[in-house]
Amino acid sequence: MSAVQADFFEVAPENWVRRDLDPLHALIASGRPVHLHGVALNLGGAAALDQSFLRDLRQLITDLGAPLYSDHLAASGDSYQLYDLFAVPFTVLHAHRIADRIRAVQDALGMRIAIENTTWYTNIGAMPEADFLGLVLERADCHLLLDLNNLSVNHKNHGGLSPSEFVQRLGMERISYMHVAGHEFDDRFDLFLDTHSQPVEAHTQQLARTLAERHGTPVLLEWDNDIPGMDVINQELACLRTSTTM
Repeated sequence: MSAVQADFFEVAPENWVRRDLDPLHALIASGRPVHLHGVALNLGGAAALDQSFLRDLRQLITDLGAPLYSDHLAASGDSYQLYDLFAVPFTVLHAHRIADRIRAVQDALGMRIAIENTTWYTNIGAMPEADFLGLVLERADCHLLLDLNNLSVNHKNHGGLSPSEFVQRLGMERISYMHVAGHEFDDRFDLFLDTHSQPVEAHTQQLARTLAERHGTPVLLEWDNDIPGMDVINQELACLRTSTTM
């Protein structure tokens, strides 16, 4: 990872619980922090929170001195891990329910966490997404990991607020850092899909740079599929500079 010209990194804690942490300690020793971004907490689900996992997670956070833990504002499986993220209805009832689950996680970890806004392809509910997200953040008293690519995908698929309008509606007060990525249109579903397999769109790059310059909010590049050569990755990071990471 030394060839990646990023200021900090993000890893999935599920891959590092009870594992050899030497590679992560090496990154940290190089002056580049490691953030933990989970996929298994199932904040939007109905099953009881996994207390054993939370204990392991708290130990991992302590061992790494990780400055932040985040997970998704979505359901990921009640009976077993589904390895996908499913939208929750945008209603006051669900906002309160999920916020209470977030508060329980924060109590177990002894720290505020961040939640990430996600893509959704079909959903129900009486609230605009920005209002739903804002209510969750306020009631849970947590941070937000703002994914600008997800805002772009949702806007293309469903209309409503543009990414910049969404950010203006929500405000920047609770945002810990930002995600950017690329996405693709899939003819099978007549939808744009959050694939993390393409370069970041120019307007998303510009919005990320603007917010970073105005608010000092760091930016992380996600690229999970069809990963290109290191020269392309570093060029993408350079296009995002004020503060960039992966």
